[in-house]
Amino acid sequence: MTRRKPSTLTDLALVAVFAGLIAAFSLAPAIPVGALMVPITLQTLAVALTAMILGPVRGFAATCLYLLLGFAGLPVFAGGAAGLGVLVRPSAGYLLAFPIAALVIGYLSRRFVLRYGTAGRRWGMFVVAGLAGSILVIHPLGILGMSINGNMPLGAAALLDLAYWPGDLIKTVIASVVAVAVHRAFPDLFAPAPRVTDSERTAAHIG
Repeated sequence: MTRRKPSTLTDLALVAVFAGLIAAFSLAPAIPVGALMVPITLQTLAVALTAMILGPVRGFAATCLYLLLGFAGLPVFAGGAAGLGVLVRPSAGYLLAFPIAALVIGYLSRRFVLRYGTAGRRWGMFVVAGLAGSILVIHPLGILGMSINGNMPLGAAALLDLAYWPGDLIKTVIASVVAVAVHRAFPDLFAPAPRVTDSERTAAHIG
C-alpha cells in the first residue's frame, strides 16, 4: 500500500499544534536550580517529543514558531516570561538551542523510524536521538549561555549544567515512549513522498 505524504495544510496545522504544545509544557511549574536559578522545566520534553513526532523540518518550524511567539511578547516561556529580555538571562542558551536540537533529534528519529520496523527497536533509537540532541546541542549552548549571561567561567557553568542531566534522561525516555505510540497509531507521519513514475507523469500531462 502506498503511503501518502502529508499535505501542506496538514504540515502547517501540525507545526502550530506542537508550538502550542511546547508553550503549554513551558507553563508547567518550574524548579529553579543552582546559583543562577536556571529552572528545570518540561520544555525539553516537549521539544524532544515534537522532533520525534514531526521530524526535522516541521520540528524545527514548530520550535521556531514557539520562540517567535515568546519573543513577540506572548508569555509562553518558563514562568510566564516573554519578550526579548529572556535573551539576557542565563537560560537563553537553552532556549536558542531548541530549534537546532529539533533538527538533530528529528533527523535521527526520521531515519530510525523509516529503517526499523519494530516498536522495541524504535524505542531505543528514539532515546539515542533524544540524547544526541541534548548532549550535542542543548547542554553545550546552555552552558555557553550561563557562562556569558551569568558572568561565570565555562567550567563553573558546566558543573551547574550537570544538575539537569538526570531530568533530561527521564524526559527523553518519556518522549520516546510517547513517540513510539504515536507513530504506531499514525504510521504515515514520516512517510516519504511517493515517487512519480514517467508513465504517471505522462498521463497527468495528457489529462
